Amino acid sequence: MANNLVRTRSTRTSLSARLLRAKAVVGALAATVLLLGTPPAHADDPAPPAMTDGFGLTQTASVTGTGTNFVLTVTTPQVAGEHRIRILLPGDYAANPAKRYPVLYFLHGASDDPANPALAYPALTASQSMITVIPDGGRRGWYANWLDQKTAAGAQNWENFHINQVIPFIEANLRTLTGKQGRAVAGISMGGFGALHYAQRHPGLFSQVATFSGANELSRNHAVTRAAVVATLTNIGAPLCGSSSGPSCALDFGPSVSSDALFGTPYPFFDADWRWNAADPIAHMAALKGMGIAVYTGNGNGNPSDGEFWVQSAAQHTKERLDALGFPHHYVNYGNGAGWGANCNGGHNSGCWSQDLVDWVPRLEAAFAAAPAV
Repeated sequence: MANNLVRTRSTRTSLSARLLRAKAVVGALAATVLLLGTPPAHADDPAPPAMTDGFGLTQTASVTGTGTNFVLTVTTPQVAGEHRIRILLPGDYAANPAKRYPVLYFLHGASDDPANPALAYPALTASQSMITVIPDGGRRGWYANWLDQKTAAGAQNWENFHINQVIPFIEANLRTLTGKQGRAVAGISMGGFGALHYAQRHPGLFSQVATFSGANELSRNHAVTRAAVVATLTNIGAPLCGSSSGPSCALDFGPSVSSDALFGTPYPFFDADWRWNAADPIAHMAALKGMGIAVYTGNGNGNPSDGEFWVQSAAQHTKERLDALGFPHHYVNYGNGAGWGANCNGGHNSGCWSQDLVDWVPRLEAAFAAAPAV
């Protein structure tokens, strides 16, 4: 393994980024793009299981996909518009009607959608011991209930949608283990923030949490992450899309809203940004006590135009806080990607996240298998 692969007991060199230049914001926006790829189809799959509306969710379109990898579309008063939910079932799900499975809730990054087949990473589709649910988090929903519900984006109660609706909907329709020992939450980039945020705010729901290149730090001390969030809210990247504006362009995050829409003002004048600091995952690491915790990052090859350059310091600060608390965790900094899979270059991209999952999914499966029966 390459020398730049650093694990949990590695050095604590802090790489904090305090100042942000305009081109770094654009770089952070560009870094949210997931590289596309299509998972293999399984022609012999049975049909997807029937799913019954409930918990405020109404299905609005036919289910698409196979019996083990399918997408359903729902509406909810909690979040404007239609929303896709991708579900990955183990290959033996239909053949073992008495068997129940643990569930991984896998949260995607900014500008993506569960309809994107690339989110069904091979390490997830290969699992035969758990269900994976990939719910819509919006192109810039940020896995939170927005402070301002009256913007051009409409209702934006993403936390309500996921915690109060998606989880009970899944447990009512699929054969899941329903105790916290049978649930995990993990996410990529924006979804990495979401995974920590949900695990910290709802510790009774999850036993495992993982953040892959996550936006783990929202305090004023990590202004670059906060600036990237603001960039998605105000949609400053849309002009770069040219004629391809809209969902087809990863830099178009939808209608422009105020920088205050999510957590109020992001600007630290007279401590007015207290809601951002309150939402900062690093400030709430103590809430993860007893959970299995994993943190993954690269270094963007030292290039500030690559989003991974900036999330690395947030990951390092996450590790430092966990170390200070004495919480065991699995930490991987794969640096420039050498030795971390053939398709990883250390950047903020799916080539590295795919290898993260190759490393983490067996650990998650082992933790699920070792959990006491409920």
